[in-house]
Amino acid sequence: MMMSPEQLTGKFTTHLKEVVVGQKSFFVHQDVTQDLLSLKKSATQAGFDLCIASGFREFSRQAAIWNAKYDGERPILDNQGKPVDPDTLTDEDKVLAIMRWSALPGASRHHWGTDFDLYARDRLPDNTTLQLEPWEYLTGHQAEFYTWLREAAPMHGFYFPYDQDRGGVAVEPWHLSHKQTATIAMTQLSLSVLAKELERAKEISGRSVILSQLESLYNRFVVNVS
Repeated sequence: MMMSPEQLTGKFTTHLKEVVVGQKSFFVHQDVTQDLLSLKKSATQAGFDLCIASGFREFSRQAAIWNAKYDGERPILDNQGKPVDPDTLTDEDKVLAIMRWSALPGASRHHWGTDFDLYARDRLPDNTTLQLEPWEYLTGHQAEFYTWLREAAPMHGFYFPYDQDRGGVAVEPWHLSHKQTATIAMTQLSLSVLAKELERAKEISGRSVILSQLESLYNRFVVNVS
């Protein structure tokens, strides 16, 4: 399915349909719906209450997350996930640090309706808030679910784009992507498409810094996946 630049960058939702998963409804790419529901059914049969922590995210929401970090309203994390003093970073270093954990507005895979941050609600301890940190999935309360998900995901058309640290986005064991549909979207989100959208997005903090190194950022953080 061909997607428009506005769909690819989270500004239009015409390629999505509303789907109920667990206790909430989410916007999901129309070519992904059946595989997502099939994965949910398999999880239930295996004894897991699969839920979506984050699904589709529109451009304005991604921009709000980005701006809050760039402007010092939310913490910027180092490679170990620890807060760093933004005053010790150059503008260029600030952009790189943010992109380890948060996508550039317009370049998030969550714009496509193909990618989901998943967890098992029934494995979340009482009075505990999901943090979406690697330890939860590798050794913590989501470990059993993650072990199952690694086996089950490919059978339903999904894969883990951030399964390893490739020097771009940090490892995200919770992030699942519909392989066929997301791969098509990624090929359509070219550097020129992204650049044009960002040039128009005057509300993004650090936009001039981003545009000055966009090709490098695109290669390191956008297309550098499993």
